Amino acid sequence: MLENTLLEHLGFDPTAESVYRLLLTRRDLSTEDIAGLLGISAEDACSAIQHLVDLTLLRASVANPGELRPVHPDLAAELLLERQRAVLLRQQQAFAESQLASARLAAEYARLSLDAEPYQVETLQGIDAIQSRLEHLARNVERECLSLMPGGAQSARSLAASRPLDESMLSRGVAVLTVYLDSVRNDPATWEYSHWLSAMGGEVRTVPVLPLRMVMFDRDTVMVPLDPDNTRRGAVLLHGSGFVTAMGALFDQVWSAATPIAELIPRPRDARITAQERELLCLLTTGATDEVAARKLGLSVRTVRRMMADLTDRLGARSRFETGVRAAQQGWLNCDC
Repeated sequence: MLENTLLEHLGFDPTAESVYRLLLTRRDLSTEDIAGLLGISAEDACSAIQHLVDLTLLRASVANPGELRPVHPDLAAELLLERQRAVLLRQQQAFAESQLASARLAAEYARLSLDAEPYQVETLQGIDAIQSRLEHLARNVERECLSLMPGGAQSARSLAASRPLDESMLSRGVAVLTVYLDSVRNDPATWEYSHWLSAMGGEVRTVPVLPLRMVMFDRDTVMVPLDPDNTRRGAVLLHGSGFVTAMGALFDQVWSAATPIAELIPRPRDARITAQERELLCLLTTGATDEVAARKLGLSVRTVRRMMADLTDRLGARSRFETGVRAAQQGWLNCDC
């Protein structure tokens, strides 16, 4: 009977571990010898040896060409841990992608639901038409106004136009909930506005990335841009329970994962990473370019590169890949910092 494995969680199966332990003390054994000593079949012994070769725990002997030698246990543990770290990093990346996919799924369901029930669509051309419609909706909203505001820093014109609308809604007891990108902390005007809104009774949170721009009124009407890359072109105003319910679920999901602005305080250089830095790592380790990461985070390409250089320096890494591995070791990619 094979002994209980001690290293199964590092990639060993019990048979492979037993073969490895045996070869550490007996290097002159044939496959048949190993099978006989361990009480296993020759086929199982061959499979275990191949598994150890795949894990690079058995390597070609320099002294005796054609034979295999086991690596030292210290190196073996390091190799196995490195493999596990790589697996963990891939799993963390997959989890982050799943979170974003779930948000996209809600939006996709919303689009599909338009074909399943009666709905109303109003197309608004240009920024003036959008502003006029927002003013009308803000005057008539009764319970809540929910907003997702990607793009990082908001324009001075947009902030000036929003202030009287927000103030009017809050004065009537309407709940005003707004989500910005974490990067707004780098823009004094948007950051000041978010604190003003919070002081007036609104609720403001931030996240590293947002799926789309939208404003929802009383979970009955939602406004989304005609062109997400150019919101000034116009917008679409939609009514319909299926679509609006899906968009409301999307907002709730984003809101629950967002950070209240009161918690977004400067961190010392040696502190753990922020949510924005974690999202940057996830984007870059899944193949996003600096330009794509900058657009999703609402930052400049220069800022993205500076942030990545800072993370690489803080982790003592020599490459982006190594930075990702070391970040996973620190638990920076799957826990609240």
